[in-house]
Amino acid sequence: MRRLAVFLTTVLLSTSLWASQCPADMAKIDAMLQSNPPTDATVLAQVQKLRAEGEELHKAGNHSESVQVLDEALQLLEGSE
Repeated sequence: MRRLAVFLTTVLLSTSLWASQCPADMAKIDAMLQSNPPTDATVLAQVQKLRAEGEELHKAGNHSESVQVLDEALQLLEGSE
C-alpha cells in the first residue's frame, strides 16, 4: 500500500510539473519567433504547426505529449539559427 501511495504521489507531482513547463516552452518559442524567426519558410511553418499542436495538447491536459511536441519545435528553432 505504501508503494502505491508513493507511486501515485510521484505521478501527480510529475503531471503538475509537466503542466507548468508547457506555458514556459510556448513563451520561449514565441519569443524566438519574434526576435529571430527562421528564414526557411518550411521550418517556420513546421514550428508554428508544432507550437499550435503543443498548446492544444496542453489545453487538453496531455502535458507530457505537449512538452514533447514543443521540444521538437524548440529544436527546429535552435537548429535554424
